[in-house]
Amino acid sequence: MLNLSKNRTISSVTRKFGLKQAIPITALLAVIPILLVLGAETIQRGSFEETWDWALNQPSLFWLNALLYLCALTLVYCVIGSLVPSVAIAVLLFGLMSLISFFKTKLIGEPFFPWDILLNKEGLNIAPLITGQAAILRIGIVLGVVMLLFALRLVVPRLVLPWLPRIALGSLSVIALYAFGINASWAENMQYKAGASEILWNQQQNYGHNGLTLAFTMNVKHSIVAKPPGYGEQAMADIAHAITEKRTASASAAPTVVTDAGADTVKPNVIFIMNEAFWDPTLLPDVFFHDDPIPTVRKLQAESVSGYMLSPQFGGGTSNVEFEVLTGQSMSFLPSGSVPYQQYVKKPVPSLASYFEHLGYKSLAVHSYEGWFWDRENAYRQLGFESFMSSESFAEPELKGPFIADAEVSRQIIKQVDESERPMFIYAVTMQNHGPYDDKRYGDAAMDIEGDLTDEALDILQTYAIGARDADQSLQQLIDHFEQSGEPTVIVMYGDHLPMLGYSYDVYNQGGLIRTDRSENWTLEELKHMRSVPFVMWANFELPADNVPAISASFLGSYVMDTLGLEKPAPFAVNWDVYSEIPGLLRNLVVDTEQNLYISPPDYVQEELDRYRMLQYDLLFGKKYAADYIDADYLNKPVHPDYNREFQKPAA
Repeated sequence: MLNLSKNRTISSVTRKFGLKQAIPITALLAVIPILLVLGAETIQRGSFEETWDWALNQPSLFWLNALLYLCALTLVYCVIGSLVPSVAIAVLLFGLMSLISFFKTKLIGEPFFPWDILLNKEGLNIAPLITGQAAILRIGIVLGVVMLLFALRLVVPRLVLPWLPRIALGSLSVIALYAFGINASWAENMQYKAGASEILWNQQQNYGHNGLTLAFTMNVKHSIVAKPPGYGEQAMADIAHAITEKRTASASAAPTVVTDAGADTVKPNVIFIMNEAFWDPTLLPDVFFHDDPIPTVRKLQAESVSGYMLSPQFGGGTSNVEFEVLTGQSMSFLPSGSVPYQQYVKKPVPSLASYFEHLGYKSLAVHSYEGWFWDRENAYRQLGFESFMSSESFAEPELKGPFIADAEVSRQIIKQVDESERPMFIYAVTMQNHGPYDDKRYGDAAMDIEGDLTDEALDILQTYAIGARDADQSLQQLIDHFEQSGEPTVIVMYGDHLPMLGYSYDVYNQGGLIRTDRSENWTLEELKHMRSVPFVMWANFELPADNVPAISASFLGSYVMDTLGLEKPAPFAVNWDVYSEIPGLLRNLVVDTEQNLYISPPDYVQEELDRYRMLQYDLLFGKKYAADYIDADYLNKPVHPDYNREFQKPAA
């Protein structure tokens, strides 16, 4: 009787706490994270062979990634309560994560970051780029595994845990994931012992060395930009004092030019045109163009102000280039892959728009795409623009392919200038030559191109080159108008980044510009080629001719101010000091005045860089201490009270 009672008690406890299921649950929780690591890394890296080599060479990092998968899987399991559906959800989540990282890397050379989750509708724009048998196969495998797991639920027991163990395991998983995300001391110690190395300046290497999940988790802490060492009111007062000392009494308060009518001076229109993916395809060494696709730019390169702008982006991320040009701030001081328009520009930020508004200009942003993209509607408001003309405000525009034509943007610029009683500052962003370029959007139109290219690569280059030719013609359209009108005007045109010409930099590789499709293996010279877009300046009044071998996008605004004889406000004054030492500043490429290349800034410029970084932090995240000591009206300028009234749709 005693044994029977004892057996009944054990049976009761077993039923209560689910101990009969403990063995299969434990076994599955031990094995599935290993399979998740192998599967996700195979997708991310492109082959199982590379994944296996990494696992053999970095076993500690392999197991650390498996631990993170275990924590995440356990958390899902504790929420759902049934193991097989939880595994299916985990496979779906991590499968999507690895797919996004794979495609992002192939398309623009950047893996999947924590802040990419904020990209909502913008993320859907990658869908048209995902073509080809290999891409569809990867997506199909992930979806197939998920569907199979959900189907198994019909025949496999639920494998549930009681509430108390679920709460305990779920809490432990949250604590562990949080610790790795904030880099708690014990988590940091585990990473150190496993051989983890955070390579912030090259995120492809970061993900390749550490593994997808660990690198992603290590990046979480960078969602919040850290305060620079030494930041405070006194530091900002010292920076303001240094700027004031450098200013001279001869600096102009506004750009002026002498008119043909005599000694009277007027303020010229200042027009920036950031042309989508504009680049010079004749720079491909092993490709020959019988006709120059960009003759207008070529002429300005020979006769006017021109050079090459270093873009912080490749193939995408247009708004980050806008951010650098408009604010004078550098993406090098922000987390890799971040999007300031969506993450940081949530309050008034001094910019070229607010600067020219302060000088009596009307500031207008023009973008021939939908206004919600990259949260431009809000970002332009915070940057001090008076108006924003998005594609919704174009009436029956001319289209080239699926997008509004560059020629239509030029017509709208001309219309806005002609109708304005004030001089205008216009920042225009085009869309016609946006990728992908495998759609033959121009029908039978073609350019005579020779080179040892595959048919697919040649088709892509043909489509892109025709778009570049149209961009060049749209610039000539503006030049012709303002030459005839005589209204003082300066035009600055450049590309936002190089185009994404096929998967894995295919056309650049076949065309001889780079020697490998693995960007982490590029030389600094190759990296410079892949980040350099042409820029030109034209004016219908005299400008000093100049050739600029390299200038970062963040320095372009101060360069234009200097060319026009403008006094630079604090942010642009500080970055102009940096430009005089290192005209090229990217996260993993620095160019000095002698065109020497470095992977990181040399020691002699660190003091200037520290001032630059500190002022950027003060204006974007800090207390705006600088405004108490210099340029208060500009640095504290609020949003325009009538922002975008002229293009607002009437209430229904």
